[in-house]
Amino acid sequence: MSDRARHLEYVLPLSIDRNLRWRYRVLDEELPGNFRFGLLLEVIDKLAERVARNYAEQLHGDAWVVTAAIDRVLVRQVVDIERDLVCHASINHVGRTSMEVGIRVEQPGEPAAHVASCYLTMVARRSVRGEETGAELSPLRLQTDTERRRAEQAEQRREQYRLQQLALQEPPTRDEYLELARLHAAQEAPGFDGQLCGRLEVGAWERTFPEQENVPTRIFGGYLMRRAYELSSICAERIAPHRPIVAAVNRINFFHPVRLGDTLHFTSRVVYTDRSLICVEAGIERISRDRSSKALSNSCLFTFVNVDGGLAPHDVPPVFPTTYAEDARYLAAMRSCRELVAEADGRARCLLTAALGATGGASA
Repeated sequence: MSDRARHLEYVLPLSIDRNLRWRYRVLDEELPGNFRFGLLLEVIDKLAERVARNYAEQLHGDAWVVTAAIDRVLVRQVVDIERDLVCHASINHVGRTSMEVGIRVEQPGEPAAHVASCYLTMVARRSVRGEETGAELSPLRLQTDTERRRAEQAEQRREQYRLQQLALQEPPTRDEYLELARLHAAQEAPGFDGQLCGRLEVGAWERTFPEQENVPTRIFGGYLMRRAYELSSICAERIAPHRPIVAAVNRINFFHPVRLGDTLHFTSRVVYTDRSLICVEAGIERISRDRSSKALSNSCLFTFVNVDGGLAPHDVPPVFPTTYAEDARYLAAMRSCRELVAEADGRARCLLTAALGATGGASA
């Protein structure tokens, strides 16, 4: 396979394009971290699609690819809106019909800045006699030590995700049970005025249109991620006394494709907080145009950090789950955050560990 089929680069020329800088601003103010991260998610998804499609088309000229998941986007530094942003994509691992695409986001210059790294699972599809099916892929030829290391790490991430899914089915540990019991007992105390998870939710409806088509009859996954992220950011503002900026995209899963004409129901809810961290879960439910089917299209978990104008983190109020479903979301988000902190510990500092004052992980 050619090198072009395995690697791609995309540059956002923020340093020279005033209109582009304006489009990527959140606010019309000069603030550090004033950057529309949701738009970057669109760029990342489109770049991953391009490199994955290039690879698939080496064997099947009629193949297309869809996003299955995006995992572990750890934000290491906030974006400087005055500097170019460069995204490097490479295929790290290839299975029978799926690929892991790794993307590293950097800002070159002095000093060079590693903004974030993330991993997307892309699935190759094709049409055979009018039926959509998986497109089998050629094995990835590993030629360098770096390629072999990336492939091994991709396998480890697959196994780690499998173990995480099994862990979600496990009952709470003793410490987790005591934590939930404390949160429930607090709600029974006279004069309780804490932040209930059930009241920290926002929703939105919208319809899909032909201009949003990406692969045949389906909506661009990057657009869905951006919309879910933007609503989650608004949701985080409900509890952040200052300004929430993204620290991590814990996980985004794609379950059912969104098709032209579908109606979408977006729901975002604050599910967990720890010191200055805010975890927001988002779900996208699709309803078909003829209303004959309804399904969860996407689930997302984002972690924000509450910061002031100088990016110093500030604590947010604790949140209190009340129902069994809220308990489950609280535990899942807490476990996810702790795993991300453990992964980041010992490496270059990132916003997640900085928000926790970090080298030891999240508090109990």
